[in-house]
Amino acid sequence: MTTAAPSANTRSGTGPAIATILVISAAATIFLFWLIYVHPASASSAQYAFLPAMNAVFNGLAATALLIGYTFIRARRIRQHRAAMITAFVFSTLFLVGYIAHHALHGDIRYPAHAPLRSVYLPILASHIILATLVLPMVLATFFFSLSGRIPQHRKIARWTFPLWLYVSVTGVVTYVMLRLALG
Repeated sequence: MTTAAPSANTRSGTGPAIATILVISAAATIFLFWLIYVHPASASSAQYAFLPAMNAVFNGLAATALLIGYTFIRARRIRQHRAAMITAFVFSTLFLVGYIAHHALHGDIRYPAHAPLRSVYLPILASHIILATLVLPMVLATFFFSLSGRIPQHRKIARWTFPLWLYVSVTGVVTYVMLRLALG
């Protein structure tokens, strides 16, 4: 009786780690869709009206940290690059916590149907939402490869993760500003 040799992904632990990342990302995405589109808001208190602005600030700070991290890696300053990327991750995580709190308390805020930039806002928002669901597992996988010393895999996925994560962070700020301007 012969047995097949374990694959490189099994031996290195990459397969189970990526599977875990995908399960966590899918669960987070399903939870967010449920929270936004199914779960009724629990309050409409003006006490938490600061949350969308705070979330936009976190998105802006994440974008800034991403750009700083990119600058550091181009200059081969690995330690500073890592610190900047961890900072971007922390800001994105704080954004996500604030986003969950906002939607749990207030629900979804719709762009006014009569607003003149609605035809611009909706495609930006749609691309933001779709790419945000893709970015989460990509960010986690990029961090996994870096922190586990798999630098060639890290570089390969980071080339895709960086621009998408930056786009999601920037469009988070853009959609906030557009919505605020439309609501007056």
